[in-house]
Amino acid sequence: MKTVEAVIDEQGNVKLLESIRPAGRRRALVTILEESPDDGACLSEGAIPADWNRPEEDDAWAHLRQAP
Repeated sequence: MKTVEAVIDEQGNVKLLESIRPAGRRRALVTILEESPDDGACLSEGAIPADWNRPEEDDAWAHLRQAP
């Protein structure tokens, strides 16, 4: 299972914001969010991996990976 961000235009056309290559035909679910893509939320999503995928972040959260 994979989640892919998309934009739906006024005519209902769905445009995926990244390329995918499923192995054959697949079913999909579409969730229509309240905010529009112009709200800025989509723009900040690209900055999240750059900020979170750093060794400093891994070290800061390492205690959560330890088994009890």
